[in-house]
Amino acid sequence: MVSEAPPFWWTKADWRAWALSPFSFLYGRIAGYRMTHARRASVPVPVICIGNFTVGGAGKTPTALTIARAAKAKGLRPGFLSRGYGGSLDVTVVVDPAHHRAVAVGDEPLLLAREAMTVVSRRRVEGAERLVREGADLIIMDDGFQSARLAIDYALLVIDTTRGLGNGHTVPGGPVRAPISVQMRYASALLKVGKGNAADAIVRMAARAAKPYFTASLKVCGENDLAGRKVLAFAGIADPGKFFRTVESLGAEIAIGRSFGDHEHLSDDEMADLLSTAERDDLLIVTTSKDFVRLAGHHGKAEELVAKCRVIEVEMAFEDPQAPGLIIDRATEACRERRLRRSRKSG
Repeated sequence: MVSEAPPFWWTKADWRAWALSPFSFLYGRIAGYRMTHARRASVPVPVICIGNFTVGGAGKTPTALTIARAAKAKGLRPGFLSRGYGGSLDVTVVVDPAHHRAVAVGDEPLLLAREAMTVVSRRRVEGAERLVREGADLIIMDDGFQSARLAIDYALLVIDTTRGLGNGHTVPGGPVRAPISVQMRYASALLKVGKGNAADAIVRMAARAAKPYFTASLKVCGENDLAGRKVLAFAGIADPGKFFRTVESLGAEIAIGRSFGDHEHLSDDEMADLLSTAERDDLLIVTTSKDFVRLAGHHGKAEELVAKCRVIEVEMAFEDPQAPGLIIDRATEACRERRLRRSRKSG
């Protein structure tokens, strides 16, 4: 499945957003009701959810990876829980990056599985229970904040400071997943990513609700030699523009930029076009880690493209390096209180 947010979601609300407002109102009421009234299953380990207010990418996966590294530094065994968006498997499975391909489990789980045990499940409670059985003592949910299926001990909502909340309307008139007031009620903290000002209003709202916020930025991993290089950059992620800005920040000149749908698996014709265009114009091909893992493990044009791609790896760098550890500590405390309340009720 490919998720492509309409461009008008990310600009000032226009006639399309307002024309869809009755449907947005209905969607928001249903989503808000579910978040408020759903019965949430409980597991015996801390659960940290990395979510966002809107549809589309804001940096959840790099954030989840950073939290996992901090957990391992504390001696914990974290496990990722993912719905496997973009994958075809409809069973609960522990991801094996040496065996599974993105077409089966999704691209994000393959990236997560490089760092820690990862379970893909359409049924989040079943997936969480599987992680516990496999020995995880901390669960990090990549997305799933609005699903309201699992008791969450710490919900960190990531917001991009360039895109913010887009036009501010709820799906389908805009990218917001549920009424902001309801989402804020269940959020533990916000994570501002970048140096823009599009998130300022939501941060002020969080402050009024006594919700803390952290700041972070996406940093390129490792050394690079792209300065002065002419490149063909392609990306099939929620916000390709963010990737293109990252490439330009490294000093590269994007001679050609190609955007595809989020989680999109390229056709042979599309891959052949990328290869022939880069060869004709003598361009270096650069892409994201998510696009790369979608290509990996295939033959033909995909194998050829993998061989010629330069992957730009990024990581989430918190302004306060102690913040990930603090988040884990707060989740652990909340889990202890949750289990105590549960034992009192059952007793």
